[in-house]
Amino acid sequence: MDKMKVALMPEPGKMEIVERDVPEIDADEVLVKIEHVGLCGSDVHYYEHGRIGDFVVEDPIVLGHESAGKIVKTGKNVEGLKEGELVTLEPGIPCGKCEYCKSGKYNLCPDVEFLATPPYDGAFSEYLAYPANMCFKLPEGMDTIEGALIEPLSVGFHAANQADAQVGETAAVLGSGCIGLSTLMALQARGVTEVYVVDLIDIRLEKADEVGAAKTLNAKEVDVVEEIMKLTDGKGVDMVIETAGSKVTVKQSVELIKRGGRIVLVGMAADPQIEFDFGKLQAKEAYINTVFRYRNIYPKAIKAVGDGIIDIKQVVTDTFGFSEIQEAFEYNIANKDKTVKIVIDMNK
Repeated sequence: MDKMKVALMPEPGKMEIVERDVPEIDADEVLVKIEHVGLCGSDVHYYEHGRIGDFVVEDPIVLGHESAGKIVKTGKNVEGLKEGELVTLEPGIPCGKCEYCKSGKYNLCPDVEFLATPPYDGAFSEYLAYPANMCFKLPEGMDTIEGALIEPLSVGFHAANQADAQVGETAAVLGSGCIGLSTLMALQARGVTEVYVVDLIDIRLEKADEVGAAKTLNAKEVDVVEEIMKLTDGKGVDMVIETAGSKVTVKQSVELIKRGGRIVLVGMAADPQIEFDFGKLQAKEAYINTVFRYRNIYPKAIKAVGDGIIDIKQVVTDTFGFSEIQEAFEYNIANKDKTVKIVIDMNK
């Protein structure tokens, strides 16, 4: 086990399977044989465009940050984890020393090392040496496909937390990709059953119907604001969670929110300079909150899936083998109207 295979992106639009040495582990790390990795929109964006905002790919990089696998070796100081156990890896390694880490808001750590965010390599690799305290054991009966999807589910949980979602409230989720569906599931887990989901792509809306949205709306076919106002007797919804990162939906959120309601911005627009009616927001005394990744959520998300409260596998539409990784990226780009979530099986 001296060598391993790694999917390296030497430049945008190109993937190569290369050999590297299997990493050595430190005393506080475990060596994980990666079994499944979710293909995230950020991975596709780096592959297609070479950058996301200020994060620019300048050197060859290994992508992938939604991962799970089996522990094959533990460092001498590691407690609570052992060889043979399945784990999911929370992809950010915070410094643990700054004011944000010390206050529990480690997702805001300015020195976080986040998998597959330049300059840090990611998880499209047969093995990863990783800090044990950022690895979370999967309960019996839970597999590594579900484990890999804990990452996007955690974004949905954080969005529901930032919205302060309460039992019996109403919500509109704008965007029904993986994050939108994860947010829908998180809202349902908190007792919010009247969730209206909006998108432009039919397969995503079909998935939202499967998950249990109260109503799905295709924005190409209906006036979304008019329809949601009808559904809420002209009041609007208690919370709007924007996951699409679209100028249109961000602007629309203030139209859909009721007086005193809460807007949460999750999706990141390619161009963040967006016109927004703050006058209308103020007149409604509505609130805006935002989401950047997640914090202190993995254990809760794992329990929700392990206990059968959330069926996260519902978001998966396609699976590719590790040897087909470039085909997976190209398929995702060419078939955005046919796919919601691709998972890479690292054993194939």
